[in-house]
Amino acid sequence: MNTEFEFTIKSICFDKNYQPSDNTRITTNFANLARGSRRQDNLIDTLEMIHNRFNTLAHWDNPNGDRYSIHLEIISVNIDVESNGCTFPTIEILKTNIFDHKTNKNIEGIVGNNFSSYVRDYDFSVLLLNHNKDKTEFSVPDNFGDLHGKIFKCFVKSNHYKDNFTKLPVICLSVSDNKVYRRTENQHPVLGFEYQPNKSSLTENYFRKMGLQVRYFMPPGSSAPLAFYFFGDLLNDYTNLELASTISTMETFQKIYRPEIYNANTVAGEHYQPSLNHQDYSLTPVDYDREERNHLAAKQGEFAEENFIKPYRKLLDQWSANYTF
Repeated sequence: MNTEFEFTIKSICFDKNYQPSDNTRITTNFANLARGSRRQDNLIDTLEMIHNRFNTLAHWDNPNGDRYSIHLEIISVNIDVESNGCTFPTIEILKTNIFDHKTNKNIEGIVGNNFSSYVRDYDFSVLLLNHNKDKTEFSVPDNFGDLHGKIFKCFVKSNHYKDNFTKLPVICLSVSDNKVYRRTENQHPVLGFEYQPNKSSLTENYFRKMGLQVRYFMPPGSSAPLAFYFFGDLLNDYTNLELASTISTMETFQKIYRPEIYNANTVAGEHYQPSLNHQDYSLTPVDYDREERNHLAAKQGEFAEENFIKPYRKLLDQWSANYTF
């Protein structure tokens, strides 16, 4: 049973006028910023940070540091599991686009970057939590992440993806604060020094089920490494400008959401363990409520359970058991 689910793709601009749709997870990086009395200031400040960081990274033939602008699209993916027109919001990702003011040309960036998923909320905030309730030793449920991983691979393999995007996605996340990272001698001109973790993690295993491998790099001028999840060959499948567009976008979000790590006043050394208890950092001008974000993740997981997992459980279990990528 390798039948592909039906996917629909919608795209809207992430700019100073961005308003989150009703289907967008409120905890999603870009949606969380577009709320409250400072919503437009938040958006303007965030976009300015992204532009400035990109021009710093793309410094060649860019003497004034203003050659490029980054334009972001929010890509919303809905899934129809019964081909009857009833859809569920499955994935939201970002697509970077680069405008070269010197040549007046648009340059395609990378799709992926941020990754938002209600089903992932269900897996981590409902399924995993309930599985370990009243247990003395933490464990992971059988087939944890299988359904989510196969849905993601099905989307990437689909004609909808191929018709809209020329390259496979790259997703960029923060490093884990329960691992130690060691700097290697491998250095890329834009990605920077590569780091290697001392152990694997639940997040790595979860994304591996999505078909993605991971490498850790600390770009020039960064305070800490970033985790890059990708298919294929990260260093050779993407141009320096494409990689710079992902770094500038996602590092900006991390500076806002995890300033203790990504806006720290000290730079990660040869051996590095991130900490959210670190005190020597600077705040950005962007408002953000981290506690609310953590609380809402459980609400979003319950939404996925009630509106997707439970209504389609039998069909989803059957499909997942037989789907091969």
